[in-house]
Amino acid sequence: MDFSRYFAKKIAWEKTTKNNLSGNIIRIGQLAVAIGVIVALVTLSTGIGAKKEIKQKLADFNGHLTISPYNSNLSLNSDSIALPKDFYPNFPLKDIEHIQAVASKSGIIRTENSFDGVLFKGVDTNYDKKRFGKFLKKGSFPEFNKSEISNDVVISQKIADNFYLDVDSTFVMVFVNEKNLNAKPVYRKFNVKGIYSTDIEQFDNLYVIGDIKQVQRINGWPSNSVGSFELFVPDVDTDLNKIKDEINNTIDYNLIAETATDHFVEIEEWINIFDTNIFIILFIMLFVVVINMVMVLLILILERTHSIGVLKTLGATNEQIRKIFIYYALFIMIPGLIIGNIIALVLLFIQYYFGVVQLPPESYYISKAPVYISWYMIVGVNLGSILISALTLWIPSLLINRISPVRALKVK
Repeated sequence: MDFSRYFAKKIAWEKTTKNNLSGNIIRIGQLAVAIGVIVALVTLSTGIGAKKEIKQKLADFNGHLTISPYNSNLSLNSDSIALPKDFYPNFPLKDIEHIQAVASKSGIIRTENSFDGVLFKGVDTNYDKKRFGKFLKKGSFPEFNKSEISNDVVISQKIADNFYLDVDSTFVMVFVNEKNLNAKPVYRKFNVKGIYSTDIEQFDNLYVIGDIKQVQRINGWPSNSVGSFELFVPDVDTDLNKIKDEINNTIDYNLIAETATDHFVEIEEWINIFDTNIFIILFIMLFVVVINMVMVLLILILERTHSIGVLKTLGATNEQIRKIFIYYALFIMIPGLIIGNIIALVLLFIQYYFGVVQLPPESYYISKAPVYISWYMIVGVNLGSILISALTLWIPSLLINRISPVRALKVK
């Protein structure tokens, strides 16, 4: 066994250190380590969890990627794409697990007391209702078929509250022909089949989801025309930009593929802020832990000056003695790491199962602090803390080189 590690282990757990000055300093160092680990794990877990959940919400509602006509039309209204297409309903790329056709038409909800502009999103029988199901708060998703047009729709909780609507309520939408403003508006009466909530204002303030045949009839499209395609991949952490390039090389020249974040740049910028915040918090945490461990090591060296002198007299080299004290400090970290991990995991599991910490969705796009727990993350935090501390502690351990055995023994 390595002499330095063996010797350090023996003195690290000796009872005498618990009643002197170094005992209090050691406890302070262990407390700093525990707090640092708690902060690091909670920050990483909630930060990564928030990024994943926001991205997943964008994807579940509008697709990880979309294919739409390539033009300069900035309107929310869809341009038509004629079917059939080689890539629909089975896309040739293996990374695409599902594709669905949609079409959008802007309109106005009008009731006796109020009116407001919304976007009617038409979907067909191939729509992934299971993926959308996580957003449903009341009612159910409408059942559409290929032969009959349906007046059933799903509206957001925000729209329902604004117009005092509920499941089985009815309302009227007014649609205008953008290409011919002199044409008469088109009125449609819809029945509320379900109510959803995504906590993302860009969706909740705008979307009414119904039968794609409604958009086809209002626009005068044939039944084989759609507005765009929404594509889904198995994992939100997949490199979507790479898949986007592959898709653009597959589809027709007059179509273009875009990622979910291409459409919502402000949300992408908000997601990127999490990376900066995580880095700053981890840096501060690591700085505090390292400073505390350096302080602990210096006090231990000064307190054990006589022991250092004895070891040098017995033939121990400066390097061996430095390694003893570095091992000593790292052994002291272990209780702090264990306590910090236990407390952090308990807090995270409480939040995961009970959602104690709530967030304002209008600011964070999520209603509660999400939790992402990975054993790689936990091991990385602990190993990183130990390795960085070991490297940093080598500098103050150089003080041992300046301790003279003669003077150290005289001091005792």
